[in-house]
Amino acid sequence: MSDDTRELGVELGGLREDLGEESYPISQDELLENHGGAQIEMGEETATLEELIGPLNEDAYESSGEVEQAIMNMVGDEAIGRKNYSDRTPYAPGEERQDKGDPDDEGHGDPESF
Repeated sequence: MSDDTRELGVELGGLREDLGEESYPISQDELLENHGGAQIEMGEETATLEELIGPLNEDAYESSGEVEQAIMNMVGDEAIGRKNYSDRTPYAPGEERQDKGDPDDEGHGDPESF
């Protein structure tokens, strides 16, 4: 599926477009009747729209964005991908890294400022 239907590890697929074409406000019952079986991918897991937002027991949704936010609120750890990962970690003990443009690196001077 395309990246424009994936957000925060959740793949809505064609559901995003379908939600955008609904008339709002829409009751949760009508929403689930129309789209409850739609599959939502969350990493290696999948769930239906009904499984995700059914327990919320909302009266109505005012927009497709509100439905999407409800979905995001209900997904669990299965959507986050690699747990405890950060690309902003400090150097590990004994690890040596050299950033591009390091002033101690030959051939590089002071970085330019804009």
